[in-house]
Amino acid sequence: MLKIAVCVSGGGTNLQAIIDGIKYEMITNTEISVVISNHLDAYALVRADDNKIPAVCISPDDYETREAFHEAFLEALDFYGVDLVVLAGFLVVLPPQIISKYKNRIINIHPSLIPSFCGKGYYGIKVHEAVLERGVKITGATVHFVDEGTDTGPIILQQAVKVEQGDTPERLQRRVMEEAEWKILPKAIHLIANGRVAVFDKTVMIEE
Repeated sequence: MLKIAVCVSGGGTNLQAIIDGIKYEMITNTEISVVISNHLDAYALVRADDNKIPAVCISPDDYETREAFHEAFLEALDFYGVDLVVLAGFLVVLPPQIISKYKNRIINIHPSLIPSFCGKGYYGIKVHEAVLERGVKITGATVHFVDEGTDTGPIILQQAVKVEQGDTPERLQRRVMEEAEWKILPKAIHLIANGRVAVFDKTVMIEE
């Protein structure tokens, strides 16, 4: 059984997709050991409570130093016996020591087709604003392993989404979530949980 921590900063729609995926057996061999948020008022914590999933708030604001925050974060992962860390809209940069300890065991969902519209400054609605400003016709989402760079880790899955005429950033964001994020993040977890994902250097191999 793969024990996962789902880390969220906001509403937790991707968390809900994971919860539903486990409930309806689109994700197998997996349990959510803990939900971690850096915001006490994040609705993701309500979703966790409603589904009787352990949840904690670990915020950098509550610690005197960033190092103390990182230690508390690691202690939580250890306490809940986490095998895989899922960053599902978690707007906190993880330090090298956490990435190193959980090498190829941290995944992130990013709302674009990496390597487009990714890296420093590209997160949340800002990604969709940039997509519309650039005038591209196809966007989407990517699930990737986390390394020491920003959105530079090995790609696991991608799903394309068509940009429609008259899209606003909010409308596009919703469609990318519905048509891409909520599908490929649960699928990636399912594949990992069932031993069907392997990483060789920067290349991901998937057993179909």
